Amino acid sequence: MLTKETIREIIIDNRQQVAKREIISRNFNFMDNACYVLIGVRRAGKSYLLYQRILQLIRDGHSWEEIVYINFEDERLLEMQAADLNKILEVHQMMTDKMPLFFLDEIQNITGWDKFARRLAENKYSVIVTGSNAKMLSQDVATTLGGKFIIKEIFPYSFKEFLGAKHVALDNNSFYSTSQRSEIQKYMREYFYDGGLPESLNYDVKADYLTSVYQKIYIGDIAARNGIDNIFGLRLMFKKLAENVMHPISFTRLTNIIKSSGTPIATKTVITYTQYSQNAFLLLSVRNIAAKLTDRESAPKLYFVDNGLLSVLAVRNEPILLENIVALTLMRRYGTDDHVFFYNKNIEVDFVVPEHEIAIQVCYCFRNDIDDTFRRETSALVAYKKFSQFNNLFIITYEEEDVLTIDNTEIKVLPIWKWLLS
Repeated sequence: MLTKETIREIIIDNRQQVAKREIISRNFNFMDNACYVLIGVRRAGKSYLLYQRILQLIRDGHSWEEIVYINFEDERLLEMQAADLNKILEVHQMMTDKMPLFFLDEIQNITGWDKFARRLAENKYSVIVTGSNAKMLSQDVATTLGGKFIIKEIFPYSFKEFLGAKHVALDNNSFYSTSQRSEIQKYMREYFYDGGLPESLNYDVKADYLTSVYQKIYIGDIAARNGIDNIFGLRLMFKKLAENVMHPISFTRLTNIIKSSGTPIATKTVITYTQYSQNAFLLLSVRNIAAKLTDRESAPKLYFVDNGLLSVLAVRNEPILLENIVALTLMRRYGTDDHVFFYNKNIEVDFVVPEHEIAIQVCYCFRNDIDDTFRRETSALVAYKKFSQFNNLFIITYEEEDVLTIDNTEIKVLPIWKWLLS
């Protein structure tokens, strides 16, 4: 039985642990008196945002007696159920008469958490909760939360945040000295291959850490949470998705590839597995804006939420990693829900963002105007411009830079590091 004394011990232990944390502040501003749900892939930095907010409140004059931080992955809370959640409030009231500030980490482990969180918000408590599964925001939960909570998806570090964590000072303009360019490009290589999971910066050799995080996500957050016993089929599916990041997915073809390894699996099951993976925020979906609305779900492009996790699977394939990082950045900037698309109908454009009239091709490198790659990428953008009237046309490369004018159409060629810092 979960006792109030155990909850009291956890609250006190967590205050002491958070007080010792060294925090690299991220570009996230919490509004006073607002309640939040922070969602995102495991190890994206959601907990550190809670620590950041707690320490900010302490600096602003709040006391530790007000802080109630609970991590629901604490093994001491394994028996906790929704009926026990009110004990947290009761324990705090036994400890002090100060108004509590609630920080509830990975709360999706408690079925029915949303009703408790809603009640706290209605009673004017400050509440921030985190979770690493999109199911925690099902339609029923979203209805329960109503307009009481601001929902934010948390991604791994952007390149700007990554440089900040490396203590690289950036000027507030687009001009960089030779030495600064050299430093930025050195860290670009690290970010490009190893991604931006905040804790990965603590490791000189990141491969083991990234592998362990990937294993935890696909075995714990996807397989175990959803009762998947075909672990080999799931692992093979991720491998094949990683190899095909740049292409729309045919679920039938993907199913046949898995079957060819001797693993029986149905197309419907593969589709379900990818949905579970999106729920765990490992995969992000981009749809074909040229397809009929009813067909957009049938052949999406699927990207991985971090290049480091993709590197674990894709054996450092540079063109794949480049397109993945562009996709991830666009969704971080503009949103994951029908803001970023690709276009595939007679011509292929890697990414389009209709709200901002942006069209982007991704090309690791191209040499000159007689190169087939050059002609393919530029002609698609010129053709797309004619019927879309989009004015913001880009080709993102690894290191090349130029401004092209083709058929009275301007196309900016930018190296990935400069585009990420724009």
